[in-house]
Amino acid sequence: MDNIIPYKIQALSIIGSLIFLALIARLIIKGKLREEYSIVWIVCTLFLVLFAVWRNGLDIIAKALGVYYAPSLIFLFGFFAIIIFLVHLSVVNSKQQKNITELSQELALLKKKLDKKDEAD
Repeated sequence: MDNIIPYKIQALSIIGSLIFLALIARLIIKGKLREEYSIVWIVCTLFLVLFAVWRNGLDIIAKALGVYYAPSLIFLFGFFAIIIFLVHLSVVNSKQQKNITELSQELALLKKKLDKKDEAD
């Protein structure tokens, strides 16, 4: 009876991960999620599927890295994924801010030219 529960959890983990992957694909297809942002979600989901299928994988990696409590690696990987994603969003935000400034300046110049043209007519 003890072996049945882990297999049920494993099956639920695989099914849940695949449903999440399908949701990400659907958001991309509908244009609600850009491809560059979806890569992070797809990679994270593939890791979830990998560890759901490869049951001893987390323990093997933990032993190789010298980690005593294997589930703490999940939090470590999650933390690093969040940090990388936040840095990426900061770069995108900075780029968008620069583009907004340039567009505002161009709009002001065009507005000034239009006002001068209206005054000349």
